[in-house]
Amino acid sequence: MNKSEGKFSSALVTGARRGIGRSICVALARRGFDIVLTDVVHDEDADTTCALVRDEGQDALFIRSDLSDVESHGRVVDEAVRFKGSIECLVNNAGIGSPSRGDLLDVSPQAFDAVLGVNLRGTFFMTQAVARHMASATSGVARSIVTVSSVSAEMASPERAEYCLSKSALPMMTRLFALRLASANVGVFEVRPGIIRTPMTAGVAQKYEARFREGLVPAGRWGESDEVGQAVATLADGSLPFATGSVVNVDGGLSIPAF
Repeated sequence: MNKSEGKFSSALVTGARRGIGRSICVALARRGFDIVLTDVVHDEDADTTCALVRDEGQDALFIRSDLSDVESHGRVVDEAVRFKGSIECLVNNAGIGSPSRGDLLDVSPQAFDAVLGVNLRGTFFMTQAVARHMASATSGVARSIVTVSSVSAEMASPERAEYCLSKSALPMMTRLFALRLASANVGVFEVRPGIIRTPMTAGVAQKYEARFREGLVPAGRWGESDEVGQAVATLADGSLPFATGSVVNVDGGLSIPAF
């Protein structure tokens, strides 16, 4: 933990006001990170996440931000740097699902652009903005970039094509930034959640619970957002310094091919 060494670290977490993002913030706070959290809405959920971070003894700053607005990324990074002087960790958690599930042949350009505008374009350029800061600064603590993608990075769901396409590019993004930042001692990682119990999956809970009984997930249950948070925090705190470019699946065995 960074605090045990007398050092302080700041983490920027996108899409952080609830669900997996909230769990990531709390897990990072427990490792000694102060948290800058962003989301498109500043509401009670955002305030609750800030309070939970402070309950762990860390500082929290909320910045309202639309990840698809690439022109605003510089402002977000500047505010985050002013908060604690630097950014030691970026967690790319923000993302949106397909506006509607349906036939692959009916995907509209509007839906395609909206999903890739957040999940891929927005994530890439936010990573670029933070990477520039990291590459130009020196730090005595571990530095990392962790992108939360999905099992859909590899598993195909034809009824939500634009979502799958947006996630399938993130593994390459991770590898590219891992290569670029290796000499700067910045670890770059990808975490792939499976079916996680969050507000976003609440509407399809009955469907998935029936599929669990049919054996869809070898572990036979929902994943919990805290389990994703723990994986992200382990990658973020410098525990695996020589593993840059690695992928961690948090999916109960869902993505393991079985015959």
